[in-house]
Amino acid sequence: MKLNADFSQRVVIKPEDYQWAPSPAAGVERMMLDRVGDEVARATSLVRYAPDSEFPAHEHGGGEEILVLEGEFADEHGTYPAGTYIRNPIGSSHSPRIGSDGCLIFVKLHQFDPGDTVQKVIDTRASEWFPGLVEGLAVMPLHEFQGERVALVRWAPNTRFQRHTHPGGEEILVLEGTFQDEFGRYPRGSWIRNPHFSDHAPFTEADGALIYVKTGHL
Repeated sequence: MKLNADFSQRVVIKPEDYQWAPSPAAGVERMMLDRVGDEVARATSLVRYAPDSEFPAHEHGGGEEILVLEGEFADEHGTYPAGTYIRNPIGSSHSPRIGSDGCLIFVKLHQFDPGDTVQKVIDTRASEWFPGLVEGLAVMPLHEFQGERVALVRWAPNTRFQRHTHPGGEEILVLEGTFQDEFGRYPRGSWIRNPHFSDHAPFTEADGALIYVKTGHL
């Protein structure tokens, strides 16, 4: 399968575009954002677990990155409420088991550099924010390896950032509010992939925004 597999192209997916597809496990559905491969794939997805659902034990041949968006994700290693950021490096494994509330996660598979071996579990609800490059921005760094950087960025209402270029590309998931640039408006749940050396001038209006952002990986 190839879905949004040309990484030189800009992609925007908004909540009204979602098309949920069943996974091999009962009660687990996926909204595929990009994908190269079949069941084992380089993939970026939203994954929705019904209450009391499970996914079979599996090994992360290319690593796994997770941001818990709603409910509570769990496996034999722990329980991870909404707001938890997880990195499971190449060769790790687990058996997700979801409780009575179900959960929704953002997950990226088979995208780790072989040298990126750090396992992480970060509770973003309790982690420190740092001032951004312009007034109205706050940044929570989550991960950095070589040229790849992952962070949460909180945009106060009516904040503007200068036009800038994305060496290595940029990927955004809007977690709260409405993120905007000269190309459009992106409400909560929108996913944007801006290719290598693309540019834009983002801003917010009255509702501000909270975004997950990854740069330098495309």
